[in-house]
Amino acid sequence: MSTRPVPRPNALPWLLLSAAVIVLDQWSKAWVLSSLPEFVPVPVIEGFWNWYRTYNTGAAFSFLANAGGWQIVFFSALAFAISGLMGWWLWRTPRGDWRQALPYALVIGGALGNVIDRLVHGHVVDFIQWHWRDYYWPAFNIADCAVVGGAIGIGLFGLVGARPRKAS
Repeated sequence: MSTRPVPRPNALPWLLLSAAVIVLDQWSKAWVLSSLPEFVPVPVIEGFWNWYRTYNTGAAFSFLANAGGWQIVFFSALAFAISGLMGWWLWRTPRGDWRQALPYALVIGGALGNVIDRLVHGHVVDFIQWHWRDYYWPAFNIADCAVVGGAIGIGLFGLVGARPRKAS
């Protein structure tokens, strides 16, 4: 008679959320590329929010944007590595632990959404621009929102959910 433990369901079905983020991100960028003029603000909420089609060859805040092209491969490889790590963590996470699974899935979807842009266009398409008077936040996209939201969730739920270990 076998005494193997019964495997617990893992959180890999949360990858469906990652897929939804990728679809929404790519759909929104296709809309931007077909409908918005380049580098022309289109007000959504006057004095605060514009649609603004622009491109980023770097990472957050245009980090390494003018590095000559190698950064596209570097950031793509980094996104694949992080997504793989988060996928492994999802595999090890119990299915019902949404506090861990949700942020991992968001980061995976956002990271891969921007990788698609880098591989297809050679840059990331950004189009959401927030500003206050003459102070402008760098333009961003749906994938960026997912990555930031996921990273906040990892930090927040990691701190809130951390339990002190009992001394043995």
